[in-house]
Amino acid sequence: MPILAGDDPAALQLAAQRLAAGELVAFPTETVYGLGARADDDASVGRIFAAKGRPSEHPLIVHVADAQAAAAFSRGLGPAALRLIARFWPGPLTVIVPRRPGLAAAAAGGQDSIGLRLPAHPVARALLREAARLGVAGVAAPSANPFGRISPTAAAHVAQAFGPALMVLDGGDCEVGIESAIVDCTCEPPALLRPGQLPRQALEAALGRALARPGAASPRAPGRLASHYAPSAPLHLLDAAALRHRLQSRRNPAPEAAEVVGVYSRLAVAGGPGLSVRSMPAEAAAAAHELFSVLREFDATGVAAIWVERPPPDPSWDGVRDRLQRAAR
Repeated sequence: MPILAGDDPAALQLAAQRLAAGELVAFPTETVYGLGARADDDASVGRIFAAKGRPSEHPLIVHVADAQAAAAFSRGLGPAALRLIARFWPGPLTVIVPRRPGLAAAAAGGQDSIGLRLPAHPVARALLREAARLGVAGVAAPSANPFGRISPTAAAHVAQAFGPALMVLDGGDCEVGIESAIVDCTCEPPALLRPGQLPRQALEAALGRALARPGAASPRAPGRLASHYAPSAPLHLLDAAALRHRLQSRRNPAPEAAEVVGVYSRLAVAGGPGLSVRSMPAEAAAAAHELFSVLREFDATGVAAIWVERPPPDPSWDGVRDRLQRAAR
């Protein structure tokens, strides 16, 4: 099936009908593209795990049309989740809450907690509303890519990964570019399990207290494996001095012309034989927006390795830093 325009009412209706029938549909969010199935049907959710090659115990995020739908999946949202929902939904935030027994066990990876999100992308919201009208309470959707690989931020990325059999709604390039922040609201105090582009300080301001670090008893959540978001070429995360040293060593003597290294850095790096250079933006939000696309471009050109300058220590870079650390080898 070709990629369909996400702003076409007929395409949205067809996508919602497919979800209601238990089929998979890829759709855009403001973070990355998701591979969706109706969350209230374990067999449908199982198709996501099979398509991605994802372990079934690795939980998914359930996308909902509104806060009322979120409450239907939970046996109690609790004051912390309600504060965050009121401040940041719709948006790039997932809350982990106690799961309602008997509902969405497969999407939760068998846990008694579940991750819920109301995305801000207009195509995602329109799809969720239309699916809800057909009886789909929520849509479980991890990133629409093979498990552990680079997340997709354009419809073409999804089509390249899964081929023409998968229906893909095109909503343009994702604005945020990295996955949502995840806050565990089942513990006291709540814990930040995965950073995103919502600053920790903003989350803590909404809660009125500091977020905890994940503990040994924290629920499993997406994107927390040591190795994730990985390009095909080995990615090396380097501080500025180490990157300068590697670049100098590579220029003298000149490398073999057939071996090219991709460089993504805030340093002023002159291109040359054996180097494919992309400039990293000075602002964290701009870097997050393009990060996965840049890594895909390097892979597409067949570089032998990718050298990335380590992001600044500023908290605004936490989400980008997390993705790069997990992608590095």
